[in-house]
Amino acid sequence: MKFQEIKNNIYYCGLNDCDRRIFDELIPLEHGTSYNSYLVKGSEKTAIIDTMYPPKTKEYLKRLADNQIGKVDYIIANHGEQDHSGSIPALLEKYPNAIVLTNAKVAENIKNMLFVPEEKIRVIADGEEVSLGDKTLKFIFAPGVHWPDTMFTYIKEDNVLCTCDFLGAHYTFSDVFAAESKELEHSAKRYYAEIMMPFRTMSKKYTAMIKEMNVDIILPSHGPVYTNPSFILDLYTDWTADAPKNLVALPYVSMYESTKEMVDYLSAKLNEKGIETFKFDIVDDDLGDLAMALVDAATIVMGTSMVLAGPHPMAVNVAYLASVLRPKAKFASLIGSYGWGGKLFDLIAQLLAPLKLDLIEPLQVKGKPKEEDFKKLDEMAESIFEKHKSIELV
Repeated sequence: MKFQEIKNNIYYCGLNDCDRRIFDELIPLEHGTSYNSYLVKGSEKTAIIDTMYPPKTKEYLKRLADNQIGKVDYIIANHGEQDHSGSIPALLEKYPNAIVLTNAKVAENIKNMLFVPEEKIRVIADGEEVSLGDKTLKFIFAPGVHWPDTMFTYIKEDNVLCTCDFLGAHYTFSDVFAAESKELEHSAKRYYAEIMMPFRTMSKKYTAMIKEMNVDIILPSHGPVYTNPSFILDLYTDWTADAPKNLVALPYVSMYESTKEMVDYLSAKLNEKGIETFKFDIVDDDLGDLAMALVDAATIVMGTSMVLAGPHPMAVNVAYLASVLRPKAKFASLIGSYGWGGKLFDLIAQLLAPLKLDLIEPLQVKGKPKEEDFKKLDEMAESIFEKHKSIELV
């Protein structure tokens, strides 16, 4: 397949992986994903920016051979994770005169994970520039979106920025140029929620930086190329904002419907007060949907049944995931039902503690909720309403 030209001898040479269904053995993929690699042909030298996921190396090398690109002088490694760096050893074998240009942290990673020889690596500094003749590559370190080793590569003369994982989406395509759609927005938000949200502060910083650069095209390492950078940058401005939305996320697990009854009642009461809710069945629903709700939620109310003498393990798992995703929520509470007794909330509260949420009085019920329990849920709804009134919401 012929490379698709992006701009002035900058080509897309990546691959779709339409059949992949799980990423990092953790993240479900709705649309598969792409592994984006870019070929930059200067008047004097040629560079490849990011390479390929190891299982796709054979197909990737064939794609390069079919396009008869000739020599490669530089292999740019923006990030050491193997979905981008994994084919570096094979490329060095195919193009023995090539040198890997990268930062010290990526160099350490690819030496340890891929056994790339040190003599084949040239470590560059933040802001350093390398000439390809009529094109200049400038390297911009961007640690924290999402690994400490991440950097961007800016093609100066063309005003094009390769952002590696940042601003990406697990999304496949026939045309590399982004068709701005609700489907793409959904995939980009899901990607942000699952991968970038733990690094919201850094994501906010680099979103602002890229806006100030006023680049013409953004080339991420997953998902389509943005010829209208404002599309993705405006979305990131919203998602990384400090203020949450008037939304309560209600993840729950309910063994005999008692906890679900409490969740449904609380959700209805909040809706009556003009507060949007997102109910999430931990057992049956897609965790990616919960992650997206956590991008916006001002309050998290965890619902759980009791197993033996503690919370349901699935609720514990979600509490842990919420803590590592580090959403911008301000408030939390806990509701649930038990049979014989034990500690229903202690472990969940402990897991959520790093988020430093303002805890609203929890409610645990023995068996089915009763009239006095529904009154307490009314009080919880009113408390959440007042809490939301006390902060800035978007």
